[in-house]
Amino acid sequence: ALARAGEARRVRAEIKQLLKTGSISLPDVFARAEEDELVAGIKVGAVVVSMPHMGKVKASRLLEELSIDPNKRLRGLGSRQREALLASF
Repeated sequence: ALARAGEARRVRAEIKQLLKTGSISLPDVFARAEEDELVAGIKVGAVVVSMPHMGKVKASRLLEELSIDPNKRLRGLGSRQREALLASF
């Protein structure tokens, strides 16, 4: 269980780092979340903060504007919420 949790943290940190550097796009993250449960478990707030030129304040304003709970996981986003988030970037 401990090794599995460590792997999950590593994968999530890697995805956030790739987003921050621009190596992976938000649609790519959503596509990986469909296939990989570890990626699907990342919180939406953490993903948005990891986007280039987004800090905690901008991210929280955007999510509030879109009526998306920052603690929601990627797997828990509805199709309209996903489309609204993609349209913002």
